[in-house]
Parts: sequence; C-alpha cells; structure tokens
Amino acid sequence: MTDVTGARPFSYSFEFFPPKSEQAAAGWWRAVEALSAYDPAFVSVTYGAGASSQAPTFDAVKRLIDETDLVTASHLTVVKATSGEVDDVVRKFREAGVRRFVALRGDAPDGVGAAYRPHPGGYENAAALVKGLKAIDDFDISVSAYPEKHPESADRSADIAMLKAKADNGADRALTQFFFDNDVFEAYLDDVRKAGITIPVLPGIMPVQNLTQLRRFASMCGATIPGFIEKRLGALTEDPEAHFEVAAEQVLDLQRRGIDDFHFYTMNRSKLLIAVFDRLGVKPARGTGSGFADERARQAG
Repeated sequence: MTDVTGARPFSYSFEFFPPKSEQAAAGWWRAVEALSAYDPAFVSVTYGAGASSQAPTFDAVKRLIDETDLVTASHLTVVKATSGEVDDVVRKFREAGVRRFVALRGDAPDGVGAAYRPHPGGYENAAALVKGLKAIDDFDISVSAYPEKHPESADRSADIAMLKAKADNGADRALTQFFFDNDVFEAYLDDVRKAGITIPVLPGIMPVQNLTQLRRFASMCGATIPGFIEKRLGALTEDPEAHFEVAAEQVLDLQRRGIDDFHFYTMNRSKLLIAVFDRLGVKPARGTGSGFADERARQAG
C-alpha cells in the first residue's frame, strides 16, 4: 500500500501464474522479486483444471511462502475432482502454510465454450466450494466477479445471484475479470450493492502487452475491448511500451470514482506493471528483493 500522487492512498494485489519450465521459472522469479518491492496486500497463483495441474501451483505457492514474506493465496478449482479429492488438496496446501484461496469453479473439462457439467460427487460450483473451504478452516477466500457477466450466465441478474451465493457462503472479497470500460464496472458495482452484496469488489486490471494478445484473452473470457481501446492501442503498435498508459489512466479514472483497491494481472511480467506504477507515482516500498527471506540468517538463527 502506498500513496499515489494527487490521489488517495490505495492498495493492490498481484496475480501470477506458475511457471511450466525451468527457464520460465527463472523469469517468474525475477518478476516476483521485482514486484515484491511494491509490498502488495497479497499475491495469488493461478490453478489450472484437473489433478495434473496441482503440482506447478503447489510448488510455486510453497516457494513464495517459504522464501518470501508475501501474503500468498492459491487459486483452487473444482473441475475433474470429487469434493473429497478437492478437500484433500486443500489440506495439503494448508499443511504447506496456505491460509488464503481464490475459489473458482474452473473451465469446462472439454475446453472453453463447452457446456459445464459438475463432476460426479464434486462441488457443484464456486459457491459450494467456498462453503466447503469454510467447513475445513477459517480461510481467507477471494472469488471471481464479472462486470460483463460470466459467458455462461443467462443474464446479469443470474450472474450477480451467483456472486451473492458466494458472499453468503463466506467469501471475503471478489476479484473481477479484466475490463476496460469503467462505466460498465461502475454500473455493475451499483447492481451488486443493490443485491445486498457488501464484500469488497476489486477491479481486475490487465496492463496490455499487445493488442493481438489482448484480443485472444478477451475472446476466451467474454471480455469486451471497446472501440476507443482498439483505436488507442492500434495507434501504439510501434511503441508497445506506451501501452502502460492505458492501464494507468484506467486506474486514475477508477480512483476518481471512489475505488481504492485493485487486483493486477501481471502475466509474470514486471516491467510493464512497474511502468504503470511509475505513471501513477507509486514507488517501491522497499528495496528489490527485500521481501525475500535471508536463508543464511535463518540458518544462523
């Protein structure tokens, strides 16, 4: 948490995804080290579908817990597993020191766009997972939210009803899918509050690396790229580093609307997000890597 020049103090959290190779792990760790200097409220690590994806997430989360002082949350999904199997995973993560989860249903096992069917004997949805997590321990739980509604929801009211079920079952906050039209988020948040949902709803901010990549991500999750963003980013194709201005200006506008808590999708890249923070006047709270445990000191102790 820090002060932004000319604005109220605000807080932020970061999302990382687990590296899939030794080479990727080196880049991931450099990004973690660089961004740890900004002292986020917490960081989260994504979790793919199915039991085969547990190991990379577990290894990444455990390393963060063992070797840094970052408050760390693990994503968790319910696809391809019974509730008992999911509970076993939860206990394994708890034994490793995990006290926070991002509870998600997950994508359909047959891929994005396929009809979702709960696993036989599994948790039906994310609301059921939140309830199951709270039955195991008093975990801190984040859940997802969709300003433009989940692609599979019949309409916005059904989508908000699901968010309310997650909140009623004990969710502590919601992290939104990335979006670019702040008017859409403001209208969504108004509907959420009218529905009696009082938990914090953190806007998910995606600093854009390039327009082609953004289009691919948006098509997968049902997010809209407004025409003004297409035009703006298209004009910056020869200067990709200038893309950080889009995210910075989005944050500044949301601050003017009274928002003071943000969740950043880092894509395991530190330079772009640091450029956003520089534009916002956010300075590192400590030296790079100072959030990392000093193994020699621990051994000496």
